[in-house]
Amino acid sequence: MPSLVLPGRPLSLARNVISTPSAYFWSTPIILALAVFLFVSEAPGVIRDFQISQNPLTLENGDVQNGRCTTRKAVFTDCEARLVYSYGGRDYDTEVEVMFVDFHTGDYETGLVISADHPELATMSLGLDMLWNRIITLTVFALLLGGMGLGMIFLAIRIWWVKGQLLRPAMLTPVPVEITAFDRKRGVLSITYNDKIADDKTGRSAYTRMKNGEEPLIVGEANGKAIGLAVRHGNTALPVLLDDRLQRVELTDNERTAALAPFAYQQEHDQSVPILIDEPKRSVSVWKRLQLFFGVLLLIVVGVVGFWLWYVTTSTTAFQSPGMDINNLMPAPLNEWGCEQLKKRFGQDRAPFGCVADDYTSWK
Repeated sequence: MPSLVLPGRPLSLARNVISTPSAYFWSTPIILALAVFLFVSEAPGVIRDFQISQNPLTLENGDVQNGRCTTRKAVFTDCEARLVYSYGGRDYDTEVEVMFVDFHTGDYETGLVISADHPELATMSLGLDMLWNRIITLTVFALLLGGMGLGMIFLAIRIWWVKGQLLRPAMLTPVPVEITAFDRKRGVLSITYNDKIADDKTGRSAYTRMKNGEEPLIVGEANGKAIGLAVRHGNTALPVLLDDRLQRVELTDNERTAALAPFAYQQEHDQSVPILIDEPKRSVSVWKRLQLFFGVLLLIVVGVVGFWLWYVTTSTTAFQSPGMDINNLMPAPLNEWGCEQLKKRFGQDRAPFGCVADDYTSWK
């Protein structure tokens, strides 16, 4: 790979040589809004049911009205109901809603539970059975969405900070970068590249747009990916991909011609230097798709069976979801064996879903 020889003085770079992906401007607010909405809508109910779980009291004469559960995407379940009850000489009427992840099929059986310490707090027994499921679900999704949104904001701030630094002259250090993706639309070449080849690599990715026929300065190929030449500008966080005419660097015409001379010689005598040409996407063979499908299916089966064995032999509670649902879906001999294991440990309590008799209470 030819060496890029630049003048031994601080140099500035052109404007907008580092770009912010357009998706950042619309996806970041949406992701953050989803995170806030999920937390605001679900956290109060989880906190309420956690308080109730500290001293729960089941009301046999309580009335669960208009109960309804809706399952989306096969695993996300929302249940809502109106709870009407009397306790301590006072009447209460409240609406509750719970969300959890479950593989359940069919109807849910639930009752009315209140806090013995704060009788104004009421929920469905289903909400308490799924309490840890709901806590984990809410935590995972809130952290995932919030982390994604905040991460995108951090990356956008870093891009804007780098763009401000590039206008100030600084010493430039040439580094090779891997071009991971590119796209040509309406005369604009959009390129994503990764700083993971240089000896002092950072592993960071950057995004740039080249217009008016500009092309990146390609110097080689590795692992099927084109290698472009970029420069680090002082101590800025992201390298800048160079164009093949060095118009992005503030140079005189003579300096630019002298710097490009080794690369012109390489392009003339070395036909192996790649160029960015859009290639048709390779389709995955049917055999590979079948291998992937059955591999994923096998992992799911192994995971489900392993979780079921843990539930019926080791779980500290019989009312563990999705253990109850998996046990209920098992073939009759396996379901009977699982219920026997649960009954040995929890036979003094009411039966969980999947092992319950026709009265919805005793063991079958």
